[in-house]
Amino acid sequence: MGSGSSVNVQYKYSLQKSENAFKAAVLIQQWYRRHVARLEMRRRCTWRIFQSIEYSCEQDQIKLHNFFSYLMDQFTPSSSKERDFISRMFISGESYKEAELEKYCDYESIEVPDSYTGPHLSFPLLPDHATALLEAFQQKQQLHARYVLNLLHETRKHLKQLPNISHVSTCYSEEITVCGDLHGQLDDLFLIFYKNGLPSPSKSYVFNGDFVDRGKQSLEILVILFTFLLIYPKEVHLNRGNHEDHMVNLRYGFCAGLSTMLRVVQNPTELPFSCSFSYGFTKEVMQKYKVHGKKILRMFQNVFCWLPLATLIDQKVLIIHGGISDTTDLDMLEKIQRNRFVSVLRLKKRKESSGKPQIQAINGESESGTDATPRLSLQPQTAQAPSTANRREFSRWLRQTVQEQIDTCRRLVDISESEPEELTYSSMVSLKDADEPCWTHQEEWKQVLDILWSDPMPQEGCRENKVRGGGCYFGPDVTEKFLEKNNLQFLIRSHECKQEGYEFCHSRKVLTIFSASNYYEIGSNRGAYVKLGPDLIPHFVQYQANKTAHLLTMTQRISRVEESAFRALREKLFAHTSALISAFKSYDRDNTGKITLSNWATAVESVLRLGLPWRMLRPQLVRSAEDGMLEYKSWLDDLAMEQRSQEHIQSSLLEVIYRNRSNLETIFRIIDRDHSGLISFEEFQQTWKLFSSHMNIELTDDGINDLVRSIDFNKDGNIDFNEFLEAFRLVRQCPS
Repeated sequence: MGSGSSVNVQYKYSLQKSENAFKAAVLIQQWYRRHVARLEMRRRCTWRIFQSIEYSCEQDQIKLHNFFSYLMDQFTPSSSKERDFISRMFISGESYKEAELEKYCDYESIEVPDSYTGPHLSFPLLPDHATALLEAFQQKQQLHARYVLNLLHETRKHLKQLPNISHVSTCYSEEITVCGDLHGQLDDLFLIFYKNGLPSPSKSYVFNGDFVDRGKQSLEILVILFTFLLIYPKEVHLNRGNHEDHMVNLRYGFCAGLSTMLRVVQNPTELPFSCSFSYGFTKEVMQKYKVHGKKILRMFQNVFCWLPLATLIDQKVLIIHGGISDTTDLDMLEKIQRNRFVSVLRLKKRKESSGKPQIQAINGESESGTDATPRLSLQPQTAQAPSTANRREFSRWLRQTVQEQIDTCRRLVDISESEPEELTYSSMVSLKDADEPCWTHQEEWKQVLDILWSDPMPQEGCRENKVRGGGCYFGPDVTEKFLEKNNLQFLIRSHECKQEGYEFCHSRKVLTIFSASNYYEIGSNRGAYVKLGPDLIPHFVQYQANKTAHLLTMTQRISRVEESAFRALREKLFAHTSALISAFKSYDRDNTGKITLSNWATAVESVLRLGLPWRMLRPQLVRSAEDGMLEYKSWLDDLAMEQRSQEHIQSSLLEVIYRNRSNLETIFRIIDRDHSGLISFEEFQQTWKLFSSHMNIELTDDGINDLVRSIDFNKDGNIDFNEFLEAFRLVRQCPS
């Protein structure tokens, strides 16, 4: 009996121990699941913050266009110089005519010094040249300007012979690799080649646009891709993205950190060239090639507009950068002259009219896409222009007719005694289909805009993409109809950063591929590429190009990305301080200085319109509030203190600088046509007349002249961007 009782006790003890272990395991499992769920929630919130801010910035592209339109409405040129100034703002960035471009970018006249130790190129290119470039760029060497211009010259000649839609077959290679956005991140391209192999007769690649901007090595990426394109023209295919655009390149690149921005305002001799997220292609080229940067930029602009618009694999898989709309027509896309669209952000809707006054131009752009910078003079031919005494009527007439007159000038240039263009693929298609229906320039522009800027959405239908400011949102029904009409299996597009590097939608009929890892912050996302064989079944490869991301735990990675996202969000909030105060006061009828947290969330969304879950984000943005009430003035003061750091600068002024800094630099770069970083006194005076009217700042001509002289700190007769910012600061403080 004693022995049996002992065994029974031991059995009960073991059973109790096992039960406790089981309960402990369940508790640990529940805790872990809650922990992972909280991490996932933080990750998704962080992602929404980054994406909302990014798309809000892209809206600025259209806002800038509206800004120029506003100037045309409010500012009537009073002299030929002012008319020339306005025309330059709207028409700069166009290409030269063929002979002029050859003369302007004469690479043969540039000597390579004996001291140059970088890679050398000779044409036709060989695989060894590509290998030498890869090794040189890995060692941070720079390709000489002569070779860059020579490469662009040969690339342009090759691209001009390509159709708008490249046709690729899996019969000629084992598989085709499709890469998405790279955005100047050279390490991602190196990793792709390391994992997947270099382009070769058996290794075909399609690179789906957005090679430039944001990253710091856009130029190196383009040089490598153009080199492989010339070596393997049948195996390497490049599509145009929405960032291969003159106006977009001008805008990106001014994302200097806050402390740097403040130092610029306080110390105009310091240049704001450091940037943590955005790094513009225009700025990059001018920094790397200070002597020949202008020529290189001009050639890149021309090459970009010759990039094909799409790639079709086995007549079944269409690869485009952005997306489609309910009016996307592949027949039209195949036949338009793509090189006419140096920037798809430039054409604005206008009323069709006849018998309008003509604006004469010299050396305008031809329909084949080559042009020179025109000079406009208002000389009516078939109708009298409205009287300049009526400023608004005259401005409206000027705005409605300027594009029409430019098109007329282009046609005039085509029949001039200039050197004829060589026959391109697009022009041959146009001649071949001369009896087909003709499309308007507006219709062709919309086709290009939609495929470069559009995004898919889960809802049915097709609507304007107000989040980005360009293109449209297209639903699964639009995808289904498009695929059925064109006998396609599915679409591959890029244009959107995805956390895993790729994502299916529309019942796996639309695939988004994004190849720039760590796009928002280290650890924010993976990069990916997709491989297609003869069966057209996609196989994905994911990667992280940054070694630091591999060393971080999931919690560390999310915390790091979250910190960066909330820092950007606080900056965004601070930039709208004045509007937030007005919104808060609408809920504070008794002027107590307090509002409920619910009203705080509603007011913030009404001002920023980012579509974020503000109630969920509140603990990270708002300190503890008594009785559920927030002292909003104190909260805004804390935001201002955080942004000002230790710099002594007026809060309202800093807010205005934050809100307008992108527009300021973009306008500066448009006026600074030679990209020297300097504008003349006269150009600044004319610019400030326009910008002050937009900012509702009243200044007399004498006041502007005094301002111009006072901000030329180094007295060199020119104004650089730092002086331009200082001028903005002074004018904001100028009494009315």
